[in-house]
This record gives sequence, C-alpha cells and structure tokens, in this order.
Amino acid sequence: MQNDTDARLRRIRGSARPTRHNARTIAALTGNPGCSRRTIVDTAGVDKEKLARHIGFPSRFGQSEFAITRTNAFQTLLRADDYAELTRLLREVFPEAPEQIQYLDLEATDNTDAQDQRYARDQALISQAIAGNTGATLFDHPLLSLNVAGQNVYLEPELLVFQYGGSAYVVQVRSFAVIDGQANGENVGQAALQAAGYVLALRQTLGNPDAAPPEVLLICPKDFSNVPTITRLDIRWQLIAVEYQLDRLTHIDTLLDALPPHLNLDLGLDASGNPTRPATELIDALRHLPARYFPECLSNCDLAFFCRHEATGHTAALGRSVREELGGIETIAEVLGFAEGTVAPPEEWDEAAALLRGAAWLYAESVAAAAYSGESAALGPSRDSREPERGVS
Repeated sequence: MQNDTDARLRRIRGSARPTRHNARTIAALTGNPGCSRRTIVDTAGVDKEKLARHIGFPSRFGQSEFAITRTNAFQTLLRADDYAELTRLLREVFPEAPEQIQYLDLEATDNTDAQDQRYARDQALISQAIAGNTGATLFDHPLLSLNVAGQNVYLEPELLVFQYGGSAYVVQVRSFAVIDGQANGENVGQAALQAAGYVLALRQTLGNPDAAPPEVLLICPKDFSNVPTITRLDIRWQLIAVEYQLDRLTHIDTLLDALPPHLNLDLGLDASGNPTRPATELIDALRHLPARYFPECLSNCDLAFFCRHEATGHTAALGRSVREELGGIETIAEVLGFAEGTVAPPEEWDEAAALLRGAAWLYAESVAAAAYSGESAALGPSRDSREPERGVS
C-alpha cells in the first residue's frame, strides 16, 4: 500500500526532484489543516513557488533584507566572545548551571558534507550528552531528523540546542523586539510553531519523547535596543497541532483516492530547469485539488494568490471569522440573495437566512434614519426648538 501511495505521489509531482520540508513549511501546515490542495502538493513534494510563478500567480512574501541583516547581527552578538552573552542568558533561566558551558559547533564544514553522515554524528553526540548527564552543553547548528509523510526530513535549528540536566531544550533566536515584556503575538506564535517542529525532530533523533520538554527558550532583542532577553515558552498546544498535521499527511490515501487517476502537476522542466508545460493544463489540474482558502494563507503559502483568485465571490475570501458567522454559506451571491429574500434557502440554512434578513432590515432602517437626521440638520432647527425671543415669557 505504501509503495502504491508513493507511486501516486511521484506521478503527481512528475519528473522534478521533490522539494524538502523545513521548519517554516512544517509550521505553515498547521495554519490551514483543512486544505486538501496544500496537503497533497506538500506531501508529493511539488515546488509550489515555481508552480505559482509559472501559472501567473507568484508569491509575494518573504523576509526582508533588513530583517535578515538584523537577525544575523543579533545572532553574531550572542556568539561573540565564546558565547559570553548567551551564557549569561542561559544562566538566568538555569541559575544552578555551572559557570562554564561546553559549546560544540556542528555546522557543516563544506558543501560536501553528506547530510546522513552529519546526522549520524550529531545524533551520537547529543545522545551521549543526554545519557551521560554531562552538565551544560550547547550544540550549535545540529542536524535533526523528522518523519514527514513517510520521508525522513533533515531540519537544522538556525542556532542552538541546549542540553542541561538530562534534557534537551531548543533555543529559538528571533529579531522581533520584546517591548515592556510583551512581543507581537503573531510573531511569537510562528516562532513557537517552528520550535515545535524542532522539538519533535529532537525527540525522534534521540528516540525518546521525554528527552525534550514541551518548552523552548526564546531569545529576542529587548525594547528598542539590541540587548537580548530570554523567555521560557510553553509550546504544548503547538506540539499537538504539528503532530496532528503530520499524522494527517501519513493518511493521505483517502485524499488521493478522490483524484482523477492520471492527474499530475509536472512542470515539464527543460535542461535549464525552466517549466515548459502549458500553464492552462496546470491550472486545470490544480482545480481538481479541493482548496480551503483564507486570507491568512497569503502570508505562508506560495499558491495563495492563485487560490484567492479562485475564491473570488466566495465567503472564504472575506476571512475565516466572516465565513463562520455566515454559517458556512459558500458564496457572496447566496448571502445577498438570502438577505434580500430573493433566493429561497435550503432547509439547513433557514436559520442563517432569517438572521441575514433581520440584519438587512436593521441596516436599511439605520441608513434611512441617518439620511433623515442629515436632512434635518441641513434645514436647521425647527421653530419650536428655538430659544424664546427676548422679552417674551
């Protein structure tokens, strides 16, 4: 069965090499778990960015050069003078830690380092440190492994994994500021989701789900300075969300069974890596993959602009909360028809239609009242409302 699933996924992907997941793409899977299109495309390893660009809907998100430069400078500050600043921060969280913390830089020395060899080495080093309870050891750029849709994907935390007291803690370094003890909730949420992928990979790498606690150490600039501050971040909810979506990817047969047997998204790459397949064919193929578009997709999915175009006239394009308030009614035309009483609703939408008619009546009354007040103000106060003339009681 697994071989049959793999064959179907290869047919969907076509002749191109499968794209590899990273912490950002794994975190993004949790943002819209009900989207079958993204689930199938990601599991098959289709290059979404190249596909979106070829069909005329290129993605428009990514980290700015300024943010990348700021992040690199912030990480350099933490590593300077043999990790002196990082040592200070870690001892704030673990005051009983020894004065000296051992640091191991596991970054690849050159491009020829095979990932499987790096992974075996890093797995052995981290496992030995955990088993031997060697005190405080910090691993810089370790290579971890995570099973995604039946494939072992290598993840490399952008900075560190810290081992202390028999447990391993992922350390996330971000360049967004913590101002007066508060940080942007969306930024923290994204950092927590990415960290959840690293924690799951660390547990798999160590072969022990208890070796990595459900919390990470988040380091950010404090206020408007470049001075770092550290926070312990509980990620139990994010771990549940990521595990659920990864489990869903391993049960993809149900989604594949609903597709036409010969559907594929092969770009027909030439020798230079440029797509040659007509864009219209790829668009027709994509439309066989059920999508669940929401405006939030624009910030984390390369296909979002195509899906937004496809969702024109649908309530999903107005946002998740609007669609839920409308009781799942699919199109804007239906909403307006129910509100105006020109379209008879099906039985399951009777209550929603009645609420829409009431809302439409209230809106019309409010507009009429506002118009009447405006006309009255333009004519000035009535004779009866004016102040009495002087000398007249």
